[in-house]
Amino acid sequence: MSEEAQRAVALLQTRWREFSDVRTLADVLVERGGRTQHVTGALLLKAPASIRFEALSPFGSPLLIATIHDGQLVLYNAASNSATVGPATPDTAGRLFSLAVAPDELVGLLAGRAVPPKDLRVATVLPADEHGVSLEMIGALHRQRVWMDLATGLVRRIQITGGRIEALLIYQHADDGTLAGFDLAAAQDNVTGTVRYRNLVIDAGIEPERFHLTIPAGASIERLR
Repeated sequence: MSEEAQRAVALLQTRWREFSDVRTLADVLVERGGRTQHVTGALLLKAPASIRFEALSPFGSPLLIATIHDGQLVLYNAASNSATVGPATPDTAGRLFSLAVAPDELVGLLAGRAVPPKDLRVATVLPADEHGVSLEMIGALHRQRVWMDLATGLVRRIQITGGRIEALLIYQHADDGTLAGFDLAAAQDNVTGTVRYRNLVIDAGIEPERFHLTIPAGASIERLR
C-alpha cells in the first residue's frame, strides 16, 4: 500500500469515526423489473450500524417500517400486519435492499461515507478518469472503488463489486457540500433508483431506543435464515 493510499484510507476512517447520526426525509424512487415504486419516508441513521426507515402514507402515518439494530433486521408492513425478521447480514441486505453489504457499510453508504473494510487487504489510488481520482479497496467480501477528494475525504461515487454484489452509488451534493441524496444502479442495472434528502440534520443526536421496533401482537412473522 503506497503512502498516498494509506493517507486516503486514513481520511475515510477519520470521516467515518467523526460521523454520529443523520435524520432526514427521503424521497425514494426505485425501478425494478419494469416496475416503478415511489415513496417518501423518514430516515434515521446512527453509527456504527443502526437504521430506521418509515415509509409514510399521504396522511403521514407509517405504511412500512424497516430497522437494523444490534445485528437484527426487522421489516413491518402495517397494511398487512406482517413482519419479516432476521439477522442483519450482507445476504439479507442483498435480498431486501439490493445492496449486499454489512450494516455499518449500509449506514455509511446512506450517509455518503465510505467505510473501509475491517479486513482490508489491498488499497490503491487509481489514476483519474472522467469522474476524478479514486481509491480501490479490496476486502474479503468485495471490492470498493471510491471516487473522492483526497484533501477533504468528500465521497462522490462508490462502486461495490464481488460475488453477487454489484452496485454503483453516485452522490448529489448542495452547493455548500451538504449531502442531497444519491442515484443507485444495482443488480447489473436491473435495479435503478434515486434517493433525495430533505431537511437533513447531521450529528444532532438520536436515542438508541428509536431503532427498537416492537412487532404488534397478532402480526404474522416470517423469519429469515
